[in-house]
Amino acid sequence: MTVKAKKESGLGSSFAGWVRLGIFAVLVVVLVPTFLGLRAVHSRRAKLMPIFFHKMLSRIVGIKVRTHGSVAKGEETAPVLFVCNHSSYMDIPVLGSVIQGSFVAKSEVSGWPFLGVMSKLQDTVFIERRTVRAAKQREVLRDNLEKGKSLILFPEGTSSDGMRTLPFKSTLFSIVEKPLTSGNMVKVQPVSVLCTEISGMPIGRSWRPYYAWFGDMTLVKHAWDVFKIASFTVDVIFHDPITIDDFGDRKLLSAHCERVIADGVDRCVTGRFKKKLAVKA
Repeated sequence: MTVKAKKESGLGSSFAGWVRLGIFAVLVVVLVPTFLGLRAVHSRRAKLMPIFFHKMLSRIVGIKVRTHGSVAKGEETAPVLFVCNHSSYMDIPVLGSVIQGSFVAKSEVSGWPFLGVMSKLQDTVFIERRTVRAAKQREVLRDNLEKGKSLILFPEGTSSDGMRTLPFKSTLFSIVEKPLTSGNMVKVQPVSVLCTEISGMPIGRSWRPYYAWFGDMTLVKHAWDVFKIASFTVDVIFHDPITIDDFGDRKLLSAHCERVIADGVDRCVTGRFKKKLAVKA
């Protein structure tokens, strides 16, 4: 079925989009003050609020998350570095609904209207991608790991169309080269993420831009289409966790993560990864 036929069938209803946008606004108005209050009194529940928020947001915009494999469990003295491919800002609620951790984002995101504020509320770690700042950025990330925070990293450095995995930048993998002060090595878990269906139908190349956000796409228009469509199925594959001790250096570790993540993406794109698993919204 073509995009035009889909829209004519009512999938792209503006009325439904406004309703979902309104519900999302209520969600923000209710949960943000609640989160700030819990954080102010140092409640443990504050740590769970981001996951709850992302789960609710995923439901509002019709994202069904199918998980494959197990999420590596982090501890205060042994956090996890989750390494993921990236095709859209929608990967944030998808991953945020199943992983308890802080996202690593480029510094420009902190200044984006609304998204920047929401990112700061969930303790996103902002870094500059410039080579001259690399040492400082590694120090910032390392400090977060020392504090027991698990991190969610997109080593491609930008989003893609989702059909393929872009080359990984290995520089930031250096943050796991040495043991933490606790003596533990940081676990690294590769994660493949791909939108595979829209409205229950396998997603083809022509439909992929309705989930993926890349190139010179306009954010507002793309987000509006998301609210109107509101019917996405996203597969998240959690591969076996490893440590740098399994490879010896960051470049080999980065190459391994890139290889297994790309293979997971390819299997989803080609339909070779179809298992009946519980759907988590």
